[in-house]
Amino acid sequence: MYISQGGNVGIGVVDTKGFKLAVGGSVIAERVKVALQSGWPDYVFDSIYTLPSLEETECYIKKFKHLAEIPSAKELEKNGLDLGENQAKLLKKIEELTLYLIDLNKKLESQQQLISDQQQLITEQGMQIEELRKNQ
Repeated sequence: MYISQGGNVGIGVVDTKGFKLAVGGSVIAERVKVALQSGWPDYVFDSIYTLPSLEETECYIKKFKHLAEIPSAKELEKNGLDLGENQAKLLKKIEELTLYLIDLNKKLESQQQLISDQQQLITEQGMQIEELRKNQ
């Protein structure tokens, strides 16, 4: 174990690369708490938030081969992963997906009502046609 004069601690490493704690190997814990300095992405549910269209999202994925705002595999290999920041980004994507699903469900319910209305109309027209045939 190494402790620098600045108070940085290295376990299994000497160079902490400026981090307060650096571990050269695996870490196990029962609980890890990350306290973010930045906000949590509940702003996605704010009425002024502009949800990207699915078409925009599809174009981005086709072009860059990963989700917008989520680091690519190459970025991860180069820079590592900030767990707190990543959790916030993943939550934002989950919240966006939830909004897409709510919208999709509304469209589905509307289409189901239209199908039911059309089925009722077809049934009524069938009965009218049958009545006309009987009266001929």
